[in-house]
Amino acid sequence: MNFSEIVGEMITLVIMAFALGLDAFSVGLGMGLIRLRLKQIFYIGVTIGFFHVWMPLLGMSIGKLLSDKLGHIASYAGGILLLALGVQMIYSSFKKEEAGFIKPVGFGLLVFALSVSLDSFSVGLSLGIFGARTLLTIAVFGVVSMGLTWLGLLLGKRVQGWLGSYSEVLGGSILLAFGIKLLFPL
Repeated sequence: MNFSEIVGEMITLVIMAFALGLDAFSVGLGMGLIRLRLKQIFYIGVTIGFFHVWMPLLGMSIGKLLSDKLGHIASYAGGILLLALGVQMIYSSFKKEEAGFIKPVGFGLLVFALSVSLDSFSVGLSLGIFGARTLLTIAVFGVVSMGLTWLGLLLGKRVQGWLGSYSEVLGGSILLAFGIKLLFPL
């Protein structure tokens, strides 16, 4: 790979990480409405960043295994998976139901971090099939999600949730675009 291909991959990964991190950002906005100390905000961001490293790593490992066995068919499966995930994110943003609120401490924090990082597993699976660089991918996903979580928590009191559903629509749209790119390469 030459330098421009690496830069292109990095830009793609940052955009995908941003799309995945918007879930954590939007939930962080809502969670920011409760009084959290800076120490709690720090731990929440680090925990979500940790999950956004391990979930795509697990997905990428499985995706690479599938890619070795299925070849070019696997890249179509990755594209379809990204399309489905994008549609699911957009659909869930229009649902009016609110789940019971989980406090972001102890076991509740682990449940919260897992719930906002499950889509990272699916995207990691697609990226593993596509052959993305593992270390670069998990580093970008972890840092971006941690930063977006902190940003969401800190801005939560000011914006009071009006951006939440729009950010999920934006994230889903970005994943749809990358799914189409995998299905119809230039």
